[in-house]
Amino acid sequence: MAHTVPATGAALVTAAGCVWYLPALADLRAGADRPVSRRTAAAACLAGWSTAAVVAAVLFAGVVWQTACVVAGAAVAAVLRIRAAAQHRQEMREIVRHWAPLAPGPPGHGHSRHAFAALVACGLAAAVATAALLVAADPEDGGDWLMTATAPAAVVGLTLAIAATRTRTARRTMAGRTWPPR
Repeated sequence: MAHTVPATGAALVTAAGCVWYLPALADLRAGADRPVSRRTAAAACLAGWSTAAVVAAVLFAGVVWQTACVVAGAAVAAVLRIRAAAQHRQEMREIVRHWAPLAPGPPGHGHSRHAFAALVACGLAAAVATAALLVAADPEDGGDWLMTATAPAAVVGLTLAIAATRTRTARRTMAGRTWPPR
């Protein structure tokens, strides 16, 4: 009776695990329709759940090999899962390599940010140059101080508007592209 309760528990847990091992079985049966990494991960899942089923059977039989079964099954499942992760990384690198010629880069890669910074820097330089020219002219009119203050501000405002519009247009253009490809 000592082995009956854990054996029943292991059998029930294994039966409840069908939500994991039945889709894994379907992935394996799909064959070449699934990526290699997904099939390897499915094999790892099946190895783990098969280990639980074997442990339940060993417990029902009363044999004392439970530890050996668990260690062997866990080792096989771990090796398969690590292999699946390595295959998935390789597949992702290959996908990125194949899609790289088709897209200029991932969205938000920094191109629009650099363009925005360059436009703002040029605008600030133009504003400083405008202010310097207006101060250097030094007209004696009283109304020119207003022009000296507003002209550089207008140049900066115009530059900011152009930079924001250019950035928004670049982001809208890149928004339709997904990266990495799915």
